[in-house]
Amino acid sequence: MPSGSPPHSNTASLPEHSDGGFPSAAAAAAGQAQPLQRPAAAMQFMLLFSRQGKLRLQKWYVPLSDKEKKKITRELVQTVLARKPKMCSFLEWRDLKIVYKRYASLYFCCAIEDQDNELITLEIIHRYVELLDKYFGSVCELDIIFNFEKAYFILDEFLLGGEVQETSKKNVLKAIEQADLLQEVRYLFS
Repeated sequence: MPSGSPPHSNTASLPEHSDGGFPSAAAAAAGQAQPLQRPAAAMQFMLLFSRQGKLRLQKWYVPLSDKEKKKITRELVQTVLARKPKMCSFLEWRDLKIVYKRYASLYFCCAIEDQDNELITLEIIHRYVELLDKYFGSVCELDIIFNFEKAYFILDEFLLGGEVQETSKKNVLKAIEQADLLQEVRYLFS
């Protein structure tokens, strides 16, 4: 029995890789280090804009200059709005994939890296809309306009650094509710 196996185990233990994971068979045979696994979807940025092209919310997870952000936003808004409703919600743009979905009068648009999964990103968009819907009770564009700080807060509770931080809607909504209570208490004592 191999020395790394517990006494009750009848399977040999696999060799651990230096990063804590296990190397693939081909990489192990070649003696090559395997790169770390990337998260399912690392978002570059998220944009919310209206059918008229007005930007309602933007969250950037990569450092870019304001000039570059404005250029990207202008380009993407024009590109997405020019597409027909029955067209695919995924498009290749520069070296990124753009995933977007229209809900009522708002477009939710995300950029992910080329190798990331579009369907997971579409699910992330849908989960964010569900969270907004639960919080505002049938969310509309005016809710985003007049309560943009809440929309950002909900997004920050759900996504961190472009990656899903919390998958449970209940936990996200509980954190938002606690923050609302804290804000009310501070208001009462100020």
